Amino acid sequence: MITVNIEIQIKPWHLKIKNPKKYFKLRLKKIPKLVKFFNKKNISFTILLTNSFNIKKLNKKFRNKNQPTDVLSFPFFTDNNLRLEKTKNIYIGDIAISYEEINLKSKKNFLLEFDKVWIHGLLHLIGYKHSKDKDYFTMYNMEKKILSSIL
Repeated sequence: MITVNIEIQIKPWHLKIKNPKKYFKLRLKKIPKLVKFFNKKNISFTILLTNSFNIKKLNKKFRNKNQPTDVLSFPFFTDNNLRLEKTKNIYIGDIAISYEEINLKSKKNFLLEFDKVWIHGLLHLIGYKHSKDKDYFTMYNMEKKILSSIL
């Protein structure tokens, strides 16, 4: 089972996602069937729903990039340590998402863009990367697979 802790820093998020716990519960229950890592484990993570100002501060502090971004992921484990983890209850890390950046990117469908970025962030928490072409296509295909199953 996958559970998420949701921290909402700014009010506009409440206008777009009325009941965040229910929103994620419906989507997260489908992922273990698609991503082997989640099978037979109790996985938890946190999502911080914030704004461009706060995500810019996080991006500067942790990535030395002085600009806002749509999503940041902070894995709790390194890739190798996560693969070696044998416990059934695992906290995999944190994701921060900027309201304004999602709103800018989403021409018509805010929730679709939101789903894309939190899935992207979640895959980073379990070791997916996109720095090399091969890794990019692997991650992109998994994102599409998850997105199509939750819609």
